Amino acid sequence: MNYYQAIDIAQKQLLPIFVKRYGLEGYEIEPVAAHHGGRNLIYTCEKPGEPAKILRISYLEDRTQEDFLAELEYVRFLRENGASVAEVLDSVDGNLLEEVACQGHVFFAALFERAKGKMLVENNYQYREGAPLTEYFYNCGKVLGRIHQLSKEYRPVHRRESFFDWFHMGVIDRLVPDSLPVLKGKMALLLRELEALDRGADNFGMLHFDFNDGNYHIDFDTGQITVYDFDNACFGWYLYDLAELWVHGVGWVQLEPQAEKRREFMDEYFATVVAGYRSETVLADAALGNLPLLIQATVMETVLGEFEVMERDGEELDLEDGELRYRIRCLEEGIPYMGFFHEMYSCEEPFTC
Repeated sequence: MNYYQAIDIAQKQLLPIFVKRYGLEGYEIEPVAAHHGGRNLIYTCEKPGEPAKILRISYLEDRTQEDFLAELEYVRFLRENGASVAEVLDSVDGNLLEEVACQGHVFFAALFERAKGKMLVENNYQYREGAPLTEYFYNCGKVLGRIHQLSKEYRPVHRRESFFDWFHMGVIDRLVPDSLPVLKGKMALLLRELEALDRGADNFGMLHFDFNDGNYHIDFDTGQITVYDFDNACFGWYLYDLAELWVHGVGWVQLEPQAEKRREFMDEYFATVVAGYRSETVLADAALGNLPLLIQATVMETVLGEFEVMERDGEELDLEDGELRYRIRCLEEGIPYMGFFHEMYSCEEPFTC
């Protein structure tokens, strides 16, 4: 089932059912446009005098009831223990998750409070007036550090999968075309390096796995960050979420033509993120030394994600896509830090080749 088929079924049959199950009568319910590779139908639910809510309907078949319950229980645990995350809301019958079978397919729904504030992009990437950007960087690290500290204490009832359940040679062989043997070999090597990393309780546990400014809101009055969209949450290295923060931090300086100035900014930016993170949890210098490896893992995840969307949508490999080609080159040639300090990088056409 593709996105458009799911939208059609939702509009005609599912929404009235989930409106009743979540007590959303009288709410104005509007769809949110899906982003590339999106896997859910998202609706805003608004009613005068009531807090806004977000209804999520999942239609892909690669997640089970247990997967969804594991995610929602984790979010509930984080919220109840002081993490700044958007609350998951019970249905009328007191369920975290609701499901409906329709046209031979099972749809899962969850309801969340709408996080206070808005995305940075909705504010034209302008941070709150009168406050330095360093406050924002520090707060990103701090809210993530709190989530990870709680993850170290979390004992799940339903259990999410781990990084290696999603990323292994079976997946690589299935998704990566045989026409890219070097890429396959480099991904296999990267997996072996990752397998050797410490998976002790201080380093490995439940993480967001998609921590970026598209998945949290900022209260521009206070600077408070509220995180949402734990749909990809899994067991992995806490450093992976920090690597995601590093990757998404490059946007602040990607138009700078001098590599040394880009490096200087990124060092200062990430030091501020880490300071915020360490205000909530422990991060050993030895673990932090694996940052380049985990950044490379985020590149692999992005490339495999693109291949997975192609497979799902029945598309052919398109190496004319400059961004995909760029990331493949980073992996094939072992270029660290997403090529951001390498001669291949162009500030005129960032992250393309």
